[in-house]
Amino acid sequence: MDGSLERATMRRVAWRLIPFICLLYFIAFIDRVNIGFAALTMNKDLGFSSSVFGFGAGIFFFGYFLFEVPSNYILEKVGARLWIARVMITWGMLSGAFAFIKGENSFYILRFLLGAAEAGFFPGIILYLTYWFPARYRAAVVSLFMAAAPISVLLGSPLSSALLEMEGILGLHGWQWMFLVEAVPAVLLGIMVLFYLTDRPEKAKWLADDQRAWLVAEMNEERARKQTTAKHSLLGGMTDIRVLALALIYFGTSAGLYTLGIWAPQIIKSFGLSTFAVGFLNSVPPTIAVIGMILWARHSDKTGERTWHVVIACLVAAVGLLLAGSAASVVAVIAALSIVNVGISAAKPPLWAMPTMFLSGSAAAVGIATINSIGNLGGFVGPWAIGWIKDRTGSFTGGLIFVAALLVLSAILTLVVARSGRRAEPTGAPAR
Repeated sequence: MDGSLERATMRRVAWRLIPFICLLYFIAFIDRVNIGFAALTMNKDLGFSSSVFGFGAGIFFFGYFLFEVPSNYILEKVGARLWIARVMITWGMLSGAFAFIKGENSFYILRFLLGAAEAGFFPGIILYLTYWFPARYRAAVVSLFMAAAPISVLLGSPLSSALLEMEGILGLHGWQWMFLVEAVPAVLLGIMVLFYLTDRPEKAKWLADDQRAWLVAEMNEERARKQTTAKHSLLGGMTDIRVLALALIYFGTSAGLYTLGIWAPQIIKSFGLSTFAVGFLNSVPPTIAVIGMILWARHSDKTGERTWHVVIACLVAAVGLLLAGSAASVVAVIAALSIVNVGISAAKPPLWAMPTMFLSGSAAAVGIATINSIGNLGGFVGPWAIGWIKDRTGSFTGGLIFVAALLVLSAILTLVVARSGRRAEPTGAPAR
């Protein structure tokens, strides 16, 4: 009876929450990286060099870094419904404001503010999932949520390239139309969050009484099991050496992810393709990545193993970046970028399965945010390094090698952490 009740409850929770939060992340990721498509025409219109663009694209993560931990702590206190709604509405408004940038300073300021506004969304959702899904489900659940990132590239690339073709309509550039149109869903969905999300299982009127009782008891029991080993305080979540190690590992994966999101359109266009062709081809690698990520996460949950699932995925991504740097044809570069996409995407769910095995309560809120905020500084370093090196060498190759090296370091650090006895992953039953 308990088995059937568990299956029915988790199926109901998954169908209620996962499609909606995937949609939220889909829109978030489009607004975060659509700057990569805007650059195809915006850089020329505004006179931006590769260095200026790379720095501006990456400065997003300084705002993200500064406000991530306080934002996630507030979410844990006031509830996901109110705080996620606030995040989405403010970032949507700021994303639309990019249509009116005039030069370097306004570009830098808005990218910083966008990062500050969006801070707390991703780690907030990761934390939110720990309220609803027992540990044994989490890597698979996180993989479904994170599939929204490559899917946003898959669907957003043709959309963004099509919006760029609106050049001159009502006196606006195509990239201005792109920012305006793609900002609207974030604001509308932010309002919808207020009516749709439920903060905790205890408040889930959409569950049957027996389902709600089972889930509340299950999550309370899980928290009780961690009472003797998990850290719970705010300071404990920020200072745990395992949190800092995971943040450094995440740094390399973030450098890889945002190198793809921000520079891939320009790397593909360097082969002399039209904007429309770039949009189509840029959607191919994430299509493959979605499948690889979900299968890899399910295997991690099934085996209960996390370390090698992160290590192998990081090394695969590093190899893909090296191949992209030496690609001599558009077919070769798309194949290489597909390998990078698979590796980057596959590394993240097992990595995010680790922190809540040794953190709970306020410590989990700030610990997850600390990992994400420090780790996402890689989202500044990767794109900035690509632009800086390209301006000095005239090629993307050196920057891609640099980011590949960061991913190799992430793989090595994962092994060091695991073998030092400060394991971030469980040793028993499959977990998040």
